[in-house]
Amino acid sequence: MQFLRGLALCSLFASPSFAQIKQDAIKTWTLKNGMKIILLEDHSIPNANMYTYWKVGSRNEVPGITGLSHFFEHMMFNGSKNYPAGSFDKVMEAAGGSNNAFTTENETVYTNWFPSSSLATILDLEADRIGTLQFDQAKIDSERGVVLSERSTGLENEPWELLYQTLRSVAFTAHPYSWPVIGWESDIKAWTKDDLQRYFATYYNPSNAVMVLVGDLSEQEVRPLIAAKLENIGRQGTVPPVRTIEPPQQGERRVFVVKPSSSSGQLMVAYHVPESKHADYYALDLLSEILAGGASSRLYKSLVDEKRLAADVAVSFGTSLDPDLFMIQSTAIEGKDVRRLERALLDDIEKIKNQGIKPEELTKAQNIKLVGLYRQMETINGKAGLLGTYEVFFGGYDQLFKATERYKAVTAADLSRVLKAYFVKQNRTVGILDKRESSETP
Repeated sequence: MQFLRGLALCSLFASPSFAQIKQDAIKTWTLKNGMKIILLEDHSIPNANMYTYWKVGSRNEVPGITGLSHFFEHMMFNGSKNYPAGSFDKVMEAAGGSNNAFTTENETVYTNWFPSSSLATILDLEADRIGTLQFDQAKIDSERGVVLSERSTGLENEPWELLYQTLRSVAFTAHPYSWPVIGWESDIKAWTKDDLQRYFATYYNPSNAVMVLVGDLSEQEVRPLIAAKLENIGRQGTVPPVRTIEPPQQGERRVFVVKPSSSSGQLMVAYHVPESKHADYYALDLLSEILAGGASSRLYKSLVDEKRLAADVAVSFGTSLDPDLFMIQSTAIEGKDVRRLERALLDDIEKIKNQGIKPEELTKAQNIKLVGLYRQMETINGKAGLLGTYEVFFGGYDQLFKATERYKAVTAADLSRVLKAYFVKQNRTVGILDKRESSETP
C-alpha cells in the first residue's frame, strides 16, 4: 500500500514536462470541408506525429456489411491515384517516416511518425488516399483473403478472442457492439465493390475526421500546407448517427463455449456501464485499477495468491461512444474447475460491494492513473494520442485538462455507488470457455 504514497498529486503536474503542455498552446481550426485540425507545437525533438481519427468503427455498420470499417484499414494502404499499391510505405519510409493503423468498435485511426521536414510528403500521401482511393477488384479480393485469414487465426483460434466475441454477442441484443470488429465471415465473403464505395463516400467524409499534429511544427507552416493539400477534398451528405440504444438488461445472461484444445478454463464476467462522456467514467476507471490492476489488486490477491484458483485476472474497460462493458477476465489454473473460479470471483465482488473501498486503495489507484497520464504526456506520440482520444470520446480535447481533477475528485463513496449501481446480477453476462461441457450449475 506504500506505492507512490508519498507522491503529492498537486506537485505531480507541476513538473517541467507537464508545464509545457498548456491548453492555450493548442491551436485548432476547421477546414472548409469540415475536417478539424488540432496542432500542438513541441520542439523537443525534430520529429512530428500525425494522428487522423475517422469517427467510424463497427458500431456504424449494419448486418450484411459487418467488418467494413476494419477492411478499410487495409484498403487505405492499397493504392490511390498518385500512389499505386505498394508505394505508400515506400514513399513514407524514404521520407524517414513510419505508420500504423487500428480499428475499434468506435473509430479507425491512422498514425504517422516522421521528421518534421517531411510534413509536405506525409500530407501528400494522406490527401491522395483520402481523396482518390482506388477500388481495384483484384486488390479487394486479395485483401478479403488476408482479412479472412486474420479472422480464422485470431478470433476463431484464440480462446480469449472466441469467448470475448461470443460474450459480446449475448450481452448486446440490439446495439451493433454485438458483432466483432473484424466482421462475420459470411459478410466478409459477400462484400461488393459497390458496398465499399458507398461506405467510403459516407464515412471517409473529411467532416467525419479529426487530424492531430504534435511535434516540431509551426502553425505558420502547417496551416497553408494543410489548406493546399486537404481543403479541396469534399463529399456530399452527412454521416448518419447510430440510432440504436441497447435496452436495459433484465436478468443475468450466460454463455458456455466448448473448445477441446483449451488447456485451462477461461472466465469473463461483464457488466453494462455508461459511455466515456458519462460522469461515472473516472470512478469506473479507478475501480478497474483497484479490482485487477496488478499483483496487489483485490481480485489478484484473492483469486491468484490466496485461493490459488486463477493464473491471472484482469479488467477490460476502455473508451466508448455508447454504453459498453466493464469486463473482468480470468484464467483458471490448469486442473482447477473454472466454475469454482466463477463462484469465488462473484463472491469477492459482493464482499467488496458490502465492505467498500479503503481510502488507501483509492489513493493508490488515483496516483497510478495520474502517473500513467503524466508519462503519456512526456512524448509527442503520447500527447497526440491523448488529445485525439479526448476530442473523440470525452467531448473535446480540452477535457484532457480537467482529467486530473476528475480523478482526484472521486471518493470512496463514489466507488461504492457505482459498484451498487452497475455490478448487480441482472446487469451481468457471464462467459465460460472450457474443454468440455458441464452440467454443473454455479
